[in-house]
Amino acid sequence: MAASAPKFVRRLCWRRICEIRHVQPVSIPSVHLHMTAATMQVSQKDFEKAQEQLKLLKNDPGNEAKLKLYALFKQATEGPCNAPKPGMLDFVKKAKWDAWNSLGNLSQDNARQEYAKLVSSLVSAESASQKKGASPEEGSHGGYETLIVTTDNNITKIMFNRPDKKNAINHKMYREIISALQEAAKNDSTIAVVTGNGEYYTSGNDLNNFSNVQPSDMKKAAKDAAELLKEFVGSFIDFPKPLIAVVNGPAIGISVTLLGLFDLVYASDKATFHTPFSQLGQSPEGCSSYLFPKIMGSAKASEMLLFNKKLTAAEACALGLVNEVFPDSTFQKEVWARLKAYANLPKNSLAVSKQLLRSMEKEKLHAVNRQECEILTERWLSDECLNALVTFFQRKSKL
Repeated sequence: MAASAPKFVRRLCWRRICEIRHVQPVSIPSVHLHMTAATMQVSQKDFEKAQEQLKLLKNDPGNEAKLKLYALFKQATEGPCNAPKPGMLDFVKKAKWDAWNSLGNLSQDNARQEYAKLVSSLVSAESASQKKGASPEEGSHGGYETLIVTTDNNITKIMFNRPDKKNAINHKMYREIISALQEAAKNDSTIAVVTGNGEYYTSGNDLNNFSNVQPSDMKKAAKDAAELLKEFVGSFIDFPKPLIAVVNGPAIGISVTLLGLFDLVYASDKATFHTPFSQLGQSPEGCSSYLFPKIMGSAKASEMLLFNKKLTAAEACALGLVNEVFPDSTFQKEVWARLKAYANLPKNSLAVSKQLLRSMEKEKLHAVNRQECEILTERWLSDECLNALVTFFQRKSKL
C-alpha cells in the first residue's frame, strides 16, 4: 500500500533507532547540516528547554526531522561519533551510526544550537498550521481526522487531508477512507469524488505505518496489513455509484493502482503517476496486475508495474489511465463545473448503468485483490524485500 503497500518491514528495521526517549522510529534519509562561522553557544538550560518543547508537539514532525534530532542530541551530549561502523546487515545500528557520523566534528555547543533551532522551527510550523483557517469549502471534516468529507450539490467529496505529509496514507486514513466510501454509498449523493488537499494527490503509504512492530509480531503484522489492504481495495470494487478521481498533483503507489477501479480520472498537468514496486522488493496491488494490462496493454503495464516507470499526466492520458488532462491554472474550475453537471443526471440511472458495466468483472476483481494481498504478505516477510528497501534508502540518502 506505502509508496506502494505498507512499509512495516522498513519501520521494523528502524524501530530501535529512538533509544533516546523522545525520538520516535525513523527511516534513513541523509543529514546535511551546514554551520556558519557566526554560530553562538547555546546554554545547557536552552538545550533542556528545547527537549521539553519537543515533547509538547502534537503532530509527527516527519522522519527526516526526527533523524536530525536524534543525531544532534547524540552530538550535543557525547560529541563526534566514536563508535565502530556497524555491519551492513545490522540495519538498526547502521542507521543510527550514519545519522550521527554525518555530523562530523560539529562541536557540542553548535549541536545544541542546531537542536534548539530545529525544535523551535518545528514548534513554530505546528503553531502556524493550527492557526491557518480552512476555506469555507473545506470547513467541514465530517468527523474525520485525516480526510475532509463533504456532500453538496449531489456530490460527496472525499479529500485526503494531510498536506504537510504529502497526504501520505496512514492506518487511520485507510480506515477512514473505507468508512467515507461506505457512507457515500448510502447517502443521497449522485456521484463521489476523491481528491487531495495541497500539492499532492497522495504520496502513498505513510512511512510511520507499523513503526512499533516487534520481531515476534512480524507475521501477524503482515497478515493484518494484508487484511486491511484487501478491505480497502474491496471498498472501491464494491462502490455502487460513479466514482471519480480528481488528481491534483503527484500520485504514488496505492493511489495509482486504484485508478483502474474509478469510473473517471481527471488530472492536472502537474500530476505524475509512479508505482515503484520492484524497486522496493514488493508487488502490485489495487487490482492493477489485472486492470493495467487491460487498460494500457501488457507492455506498457510492465513498464509501470515491473520497471517503475513514472508517467506524466499526458502519458497517463495517452495510455488510457486518465480520461483528460487540464492546465493546472484552470484545473479546479473546469473539472468541478463538469462534475456539477454530472451530479444533476438521474441518480438511479447512473447507478444501474455502472452496475451493468462493472458487475461482470466484480467477482474477478475480488479474486485478483485476494491474490495480490497474499503475494504481498509473502513479499513483506522476504529477505529480498528487506534488502531492496535498504538499498533504496541508501541510494536516496546520497541524493
